[in-house]
Amino acid sequence: MERKVMRVAVLGAGHGGKAMAAEMAARGFEVTLYNRTYARIEGVELRGAIELETEDGRSVIAPLRKVTADIGEALDGVELVMVVVPASGHRDIALSAAPYLRDEHVVVLHPGRTGGALEFRQALTEGGCNCKPVICEAETFLFAARSNGPAEARIFRTKFSVPVAAFPASRTQEGLALLNQVYPQFVAAKNVLYTSLNNMGAIFHPALTLLNAGWIEARQGDFEFYMDGVTPATSRVLAALDRERVTVASAVGIRAQTAEEWLERAYGATGNNLHEAMHANPGYGGIKAPNRIQHRYIFEDVPCSLVPIALIGQQYGVDTAAIRSIVKLANIVHGTDYWRTGRSLERLGIKGMSVSELHHYVETGER
Repeated sequence: MERKVMRVAVLGAGHGGKAMAAEMAARGFEVTLYNRTYARIEGVELRGAIELETEDGRSVIAPLRKVTADIGEALDGVELVMVVVPASGHRDIALSAAPYLRDEHVVVLHPGRTGGALEFRQALTEGGCNCKPVICEAETFLFAARSNGPAEARIFRTKFSVPVAAFPASRTQEGLALLNQVYPQFVAAKNVLYTSLNNMGAIFHPALTLLNAGWIEARQGDFEFYMDGVTPATSRVLAALDRERVTVASAVGIRAQTAEEWLERAYGATGNNLHEAMHANPGYGGIKAPNRIQHRYIFEDVPCSLVPIALIGQQYGVDTAAIRSIVKLANIVHGTDYWRTGRSLERLGIKGMSVSELHHYVETGER
């Protein structure tokens, strides 16, 4: 009997969404690409495919099953739901998807940033979803990728392995059983505290963008973000942020990887310090800086990564002065208050929990 081809929905048609949709479609999966704004996917729909430049330099035409701006249509008949939007959009996706998700769906946030699966589950409940799909969050995005045009994408590098966990953790293996049919690189993390607090985008993205703000505005991003933007001075700031993240994780009973350990695991990149390790990573070569300061490296990673890490630290007695300084700079540069709009402990459903209560919640889903 012929095996049924898996149907996958990719929600989000930015850099990562188009790359992931094309990569799966090129391997024969039936992929539906959804984006809330139709103009972002019009070129893909007209062509019926995405042209993908692979990391080995090949050009592949990847035909899609469907391209749509209707989320109900996108979710109909699929098994696996890949959410590839900035984490600041996770709540909106959950509220929009709530009427259409079913128990048999496996939803994966790529990545969850900090508290993504917790926020997503809370928003589904708020949106009236009575079903219980498997909600997973990946620690980071599987690819280093960029969109090269309306119907084009490029993958620079694929990570060796990416941890993923479900909320609650008792459903992680259920989610992985389906996800690994598409990507064997995903491995089980103990629970979403591990994936959320091993969030390396929190360390690398906002601070590098803010510390290179003058260069970004003067050059419109015409320099290599990691190869040029990571200097001995900026890497010392990243290292300070990383020490605070690891300390917050320790306060809730998690042994988080350091940034240097993560670079070695994800890319095989090593060095005597963080500066050397980042420059030894071939996956970062060729990646341009943001072309503007109003970029997801700030409006996603500050409210959805740094803010919840700092608030978790505050709840469990950890000083996060360096992290708070980056949030303050972001507030000034963007003229907003990310403490107010970011992922609060209330939005994650963990306000006031003891460490033991927190672990019970992420393991079982029960308060």
